[in-house]
Amino acid sequence: MNILEPNNTATGFRDIVKREIKKEGFKINIVGLLASDDPASITYSEYARNGCDDVGISFNLITVNPDSIERMLSDANSDKTIHGIFIYYPIWNDLRDAEIQNRVSPHKDVEGLTAYWRSKLYVNDRFDDTEKRNKAILPCTPLAIIKLLEETEAYTQFGLPFRGQTVTIFNRSEVVGRPLAYMLSNDGAKVYSFDVNGGVVVDISATQKDEIAVTRTEALKNSDIVITGVPSKNFEKIRADELKPGAICLNFSSVQNFENDAKEAATLYIPRVGTMTVAMCMRNALQLYRNYHHNR
Repeated sequence: MNILEPNNTATGFRDIVKREIKKEGFKINIVGLLASDDPASITYSEYARNGCDDVGISFNLITVNPDSIERMLSDANSDKTIHGIFIYYPIWNDLRDAEIQNRVSPHKDVEGLTAYWRSKLYVNDRFDDTEKRNKAILPCTPLAIIKLLEETEAYTQFGLPFRGQTVTIFNRSEVVGRPLAYMLSNDGAKVYSFDVNGGVVVDISATQKDEIAVTRTEALKNSDIVITGVPSKNFEKIRADELKPGAICLNFSSVQNFENDAKEAATLYIPRVGTMTVAMCMRNALQLYRNYHHNR
């Protein structure tokens, strides 16, 4: 089994952020708002703390009552000494979570999850100013996945980096799956996007914008890259006999979505992305500070 672990790549990106913060003498302050006792959220907050400590960013984790989250977020948005905000989900695990997500100031959104940044991604608007000086912020986990795929043979340095690649993604959430599908399509890939209701083709270059249905069997047999993020043990794990020969497989779920024979059959298997997600958050934090907070 040929495995690509994300740790070395993540360390490289953290080192770049660390060197620039030290060289420029930046004093970046991030606050994390934790409003639940969800184990995954607590673990993620610790990863964020460790990542910030490593690169020289000040991180303040505040445990809050869900009823206080709106007020605490408003205070953090208006506090000029705070340059980035993490909010750990789920809070209520319903539509209120998305409402809170979109109340984070885009200029402090280190995870790139607000509708402001996602709307730019969906129309392939890569800048936040007419002079094209400030690049748009990208959601951290999709960006982490892209950066890992850049380490593989699927990536080309000429033209659109994923032109000619066919990709299947089992996850269509607004946090990871859908943004990732558009990022890959923006970079030239043909993407099959699956959720519990089935699969559709994502192709931003198509003149016909209606969603075209696709089956799991058809998608997998044609895909050069298969990406999974289904947080359920009930998901029918992907088998070797479903894969296109030579496929690259990547799992970003806490639950393994590939059978062992599929991992063995893959030309390359990427088992996790967590450390890269944190590294991309650090990268976003530095970008936000340079663009909107330094010398302001």
